[in-house]
Amino acid sequence: MRYLPLTDTDRTEMLAVIGASSIDDLFVDVPEAARLDGPIHGLPMHASELAVERHMSALSRKNIAASDGPFFLGCGAYKHHVPASVDHLIQRGEFLTAYTPYQPEIAQGTLQMLFEFQTQVARLLGTDVANASMYDGSTACWEAIGMARRITKRGKALLSSGLHPHYVSVANTMAKFTGDQLETAMPALAADTDIVDLIARIDGDTSCVVVQYPDILGRIEDLSALAAACQAKKALLIAVVTEPVALGAIRSPGEMGADIVVGEGQSLGVGLQFGGPYVGLFGCKEKYVRQMPGRLCGETLDADGRRGFVLTLSTREQHIRREKATSNICTNSGLCALAFSIHMTLLGEAGLRALAETNHAGAVAAAERLAQLPGVELVTPAFFNEFTLDLGQEARPIVRALAEKGILAGVSLGRLYPGEDTLANGLVVAVTETTTAEDVETLAAALQELLA
Repeated sequence: MRYLPLTDTDRTEMLAVIGASSIDDLFVDVPEAARLDGPIHGLPMHASELAVERHMSALSRKNIAASDGPFFLGCGAYKHHVPASVDHLIQRGEFLTAYTPYQPEIAQGTLQMLFEFQTQVARLLGTDVANASMYDGSTACWEAIGMARRITKRGKALLSSGLHPHYVSVANTMAKFTGDQLETAMPALAADTDIVDLIARIDGDTSCVVVQYPDILGRIEDLSALAAACQAKKALLIAVVTEPVALGAIRSPGEMGADIVVGEGQSLGVGLQFGGPYVGLFGCKEKYVRQMPGRLCGETLDADGRRGFVLTLSTREQHIRREKATSNICTNSGLCALAFSIHMTLLGEAGLRALAETNHAGAVAAAERLAQLPGVELVTPAFFNEFTLDLGQEARPIVRALAEKGILAGVSLGRLYPGEDTLANGLVVAVTETTTAEDVETLAAALQELLA
């Protein structure tokens, strides 16, 4: 059967019912200049399935896949080894086809998995509670800002210059609809963060301060002083973690006093996947739980005293809260959350710490090797598995030239911050357990040749 197999007679009858003379009448509110006057340029009207498959395969061969050569990309999406058992288990029918638990009492397996996911996330982030996941790290970051506004009844948020620019962009887009005032800044290609400046700027109108940990340049800062400063002014500290593996080696934001901790869970169980779908992490102090967006699964006992799982909190617009809903998040990234949880379970605490140590050791070795190249300076003296280099010249053409050699060398700050000349020489390099010593030597040799 064809998709929407309507005949001309069907269309005529439907138009008559709604009082329209033609299909064009349905688009009268779209400006004429915005309408297509013919087929989309360059696309054929139709082709066979075989022809389309061949064409798309030819296009895909032009890409450099993450596994095709040395890979040093990061900045919020990381190449980690995902055990084959993760993919095998998430494809079981009861997980792959299970829909969001609108009738939670019959979705015990899904609820138990989400309950365990929440427990893992809360322990990882150092928070009292965690929800059943968000769409991704950037939207979780915005939801935290909105949550801070509801709690503090204030509308000004201070965003650290070290916050991922894509996260800043999402927050700015959403703030247009809420009226929140977001104060942002550009990072400096330097070892120091802007923590001291943020502390000085907190005032009685500040709802929250948002910092990334480690930040966009890979820098790691103790958040304790900032947390205390926020508490003194009755503002909230929101910490953003884009690389959760780091929390196997460094103190969690919750331990340092962060009120809300959000993050991107892609590193654990979820592949790069061309940028998504990913899974957002969201945790907070227990006293703020009723302002937390999304859903919360809980454990209870049934009438016969047997353990069961329930949907404890789901204050969203589709349920009874309506206009008082804390979020328009109407589901959770269930399958990606399951992948995250399975990977975390396979690792265990000892495994996560060992994985973090491997990442850090590899990054240190790579940073030391690359910093030996003439004209290259290591900007970040303290980091986890991601660091920033100053190449002494614009990084973007260097990255392109290395890509031509099959080396994905990192993310140029000029790409993240176009037009910012002070950042143009910066290159952010990520090293994980998938990076070999040979990969580092290949990058070092090619980089030295191009910089000469």
